[in-house]
Amino acid sequence: MREKLLYALGAVAGVLLVRNMHEIFLVVPDEAAQGYIYRILFVHAPAAFVFMIFAFVSMVASVTFLIRRNFNWDSLAVSITEVALPFGAINLVTGMIWARIIWGVWWVWDARLTFMLISWLMYAGYLIFRRAIDEPTQRGRVSAVLSILTFPAVVVTWKAIEWWRTQHPGPVISFRSGGERRMDPGMESALLWNFIALLLFAAVLVAIRMRQESIRRELDGLRREAHAI
Repeated sequence: MREKLLYALGAVAGVLLVRNMHEIFLVVPDEAAQGYIYRILFVHAPAAFVFMIFAFVSMVASVTFLIRRNFNWDSLAVSITEVALPFGAINLVTGMIWARIIWGVWWVWDARLTFMLISWLMYAGYLIFRRAIDEPTQRGRVSAVLSILTFPAVVVTWKAIEWWRTQHPGPVISFRSGGERRMDPGMESALLWNFIALLLFAAVLVAIRMRQESIRRELDGLRREAHAI
């Protein structure tokens, strides 16, 4: 039943992605100032949303693991972090491509860009450091602390364009004072639908990774029992 549900969610995510690509490349009009390259936003922003949401869930799972000492929460934290990293990388790479076309450079040390890179490197370090600890309880406890301490960098990334004068454009899914939209409703709809598709796809990957973590824990337990004999 669980596998069928994963297949169904994966199929829905795939259909949505195909539908969204058609909408983004063939239906949504060019942006007045940026032209065709503006379409990169429809991947760039949703990838960032997935990364940040998953970072928050990883932090919550880590706190819960420290309180309850249930390894399922540790599995969720590491699984969701592993899936979040590629989406963070997609956000960084598409942002660099966008910057090259619009700003004329591949990278600027803009506040949001810089803190996004710092966040990504810290979560990558979390995964690397985790592999260096063999004992499961110690590994889970140290990893949880690292995840909790890393999450504030994600909050700073989100708020950077409000806290500092920045080259990065302001939020596009919001309203100006007086109710004026920052984005055309058709563009905003395409952006939100692609976010839903990427979130569904990412959720399927997390479920698969959690199953792999569960099997790994079982194998580790059997290995320790064999060594004790």
